[in-house]
Amino acid sequence: MSALPALLTIGEVAHRSGVAQTALRFYEQRGLITSTRTSGNQRRYGRPVLRRLAFIRAAQRVGLSLEQISDALATLPTDHAPTKADWTRLSRSWRDELDARIDGLQRLRDRLSGCIGCGCLSLRTCTLNNADDQMAAQGPGSPLLTPSADRS
Repeated sequence: MSALPALLTIGEVAHRSGVAQTALRFYEQRGLITSTRTSGNQRRYGRPVLRRLAFIRAAQRVGLSLEQISDALATLPTDHAPTKADWTRLSRSWRDELDARIDGLQRLRDRLSGCIGCGCLSLRTCTLNNADDQMAAQGPGSPLLTPSADRS
């Protein structure tokens, strides 16, 4: 059995990760991943990039911004694949934010299904109604969907 190559081409990384080559170039430009160059100026990626890409995709799926992802990846080692302890430390730092996002999504789901689900769309009984924009002083967005404004 032959050993796996230490460096992968951009096409191999795209195929293995499911990330388009254009996205790989973009991530590299943003500093999320790194490559080396051959004498012909072709990109070569170390195998640990596959794990970083899996992490980037997972973080994007839960709604984290590229800036948040970049900040997190900056805490990981660049000279070797991160250890379980590295990943645990990183994921712990996001736990509160992810819990808040989950809470917000559950509030949205529950309140929308109670309002839209009944079919009445009544502004008198809708828990999302903000008559006369009374909540404008609480800031932009939907203050009725935030934990601090919970009235249920």
